[in-house]
Parts: sequence; C-alpha cells; structure tokens
Amino acid sequence: VQLQASGGGLAQAGGSLRLSCVNSRRTFSNNAVGWFRQAPGKDREFVATIQWNAANTYYADSVKGRYTISRDNAKNTVYLQMINLEPEDTAVYYCAVHVAGSYYSSKSYRYWGRGTLVTVSS
Repeated sequence: VQLQASGGGLAQAGGSLRLSCVNSRRTFSNNAVGWFRQAPGKDREFVATIQWNAANTYYADSVKGRYTISRDNAKNTVYLQMINLEPEDTAVYYCAVHVAGSYYSSKSYRYWGRGTLVTVSS
C-alpha cells in the first residue's frame, strides 16, 4: 500500500502550488497523515501533519504561515497548500501515514509513496 503524491511543478518565488496525497486502495481516515520533503543532498525533513479528524495540525517552523495542510476523508485525500514559495522550498515532497510516535519524525510513518517534485525559481 502506498500513497500517491501529486501537484508538484515549477513555480516562481512568491508563487503557490497545491499538493495532493491520495490512497485509492485503503482508507487512512483513522490516521494522521504527514508531508515531508527532501532537497538534493539533504535529509528528509518534516513539513506538516494533520490528525485524522483534522482537530490538530503541526508545521515545521520554516513553513508556518505559508503552508496549510487539510484533508478530505471522504476522498482519502490530504492536501498541502503552499503560498509565498521560496527557492529553499525546492525538494521532492512525500506524504505518508502516521502509525506511532512523534509526528515530527519520519520513522513514525509508513506507506511512503513516490514523491512529487517542487521546484521554486528565484
């Protein structure tokens, strides 16, 4: 079982993109879902997580105020709205299902799928 991230592309600094994360095979409506990103030559880093009922969301300091995570459980889809993009946001973005442990650690997540590339030009 894997999640499918989409919506990446090329954007100019200050622009916006919306990423989607879909699982067409299995519902994850009872799990938190998170977004991570990995820039070339860097470790994968936490971006945002949303609890199963959307009661709470969590963000990396670097994206607070610019990114918004949301979900539609009826569609098995989690979104990441990104505005005011910066060149430093350039990375492959991944989504995954939280299974246990800290929301901020990639070790707490499973069902990683192929990511979607976001490139921000200055």
